[in-house]
Amino acid sequence: MNVISTLANKKISVFAPISIGNISVGFDNLGLAVSPINGQLLGDVVHVKASEDDNNHLVCIGHYQSSLPKLKEDNIIWHCLLEFNKLYGSSDNIRPIHLTLEKNAPICSGTGSSACSVVAGLKAINEFYDNPFSKKQLLKLMGKLEAKISGSLHYDNVAPCYLGGLQLMLEDEDRICQSLPIFEDCYWIISYPDIKVSTRMAREILPKSYSRQDVIESSRLLAGFIDASYRQDKEQAFSVLKDVIAEPYRRDLLPNFDTTKSELIENGCLAVGISGSGPTVFAVCDDIAKAEIAKKTLDSNYLPKNAELSDKAFTEICKVDRPGARIINPIREK
Repeated sequence: MNVISTLANKKISVFAPISIGNISVGFDNLGLAVSPINGQLLGDVVHVKASEDDNNHLVCIGHYQSSLPKLKEDNIIWHCLLEFNKLYGSSDNIRPIHLTLEKNAPICSGTGSSACSVVAGLKAINEFYDNPFSKKQLLKLMGKLEAKISGSLHYDNVAPCYLGGLQLMLEDEDRICQSLPIFEDCYWIISYPDIKVSTRMAREILPKSYSRQDVIESSRLLAGFIDASYRQDKEQAFSVLKDVIAEPYRRDLLPNFDTTKSELIENGCLAVGISGSGPTVFAVCDDIAKAEIAKKTLDSNYLPKNAELSDKAFTEICKVDRPGARIINPIREK
């Protein structure tokens, strides 16, 4: 039996979680995968099965599918398929497939939306073909494709989305990233106000160069956070979780950010920051009661006042998503 015939009845569904890029101290160098504590699969799912004809197909569904490009040729999942097939090589091993993108990560949100699609798409296709590419090979391809959306190559969303947990970007010949210890008792509350802040725009607003003082302080804060993570010194870790690179320039892009941040800190949050390029913000608590208060504060201060104007804004209490991208049962409640 050849490779093509064994794929005729195969079906794969892969979920990829959202992520918090930068985490204040690690611009382009830190990323954290998170999932809501209520069990919701907040991220993208890609379903792959053999096509019923001689053509490849792409269908888009999900809560945020209306924001996707109308033409399949403009969809990043389509580019994932083309790049995968190009690398896979021999047409004897490739057959037409049917892809369904279940888009449940908000676009231009600062939660690694494009990374969710790329990771779920490439992992699903790779699984469909019984994993011809290694994790490292696939991660490099994910970075290349995600860069088409964001405008530059950085792994701080694709790496945690794919591998799970807290990832430090290394990008050397041997390793693209390194997993870091996490604080198991911490809750990460994320709030998305349903306004658009593109990664390209958010990067362009940053200065072309930084002062020596800013560079030294940024290095000190990142080193302090990594040191505290390994020693499990929670007090130090979150006391140094400050963004001197991006937040001072991006804060004005976000509604009521300064007031909301101040109230969250007053209510016991360990740290507050901008997730990726925004507009999503995150707060960290080590107590579920404080996390619930933080959620109410964000719902009240940061989300649109008239809920009818947006059914896509949300605030969720999350924990670190350890598994990262994974195969799921495609038959599940929405």
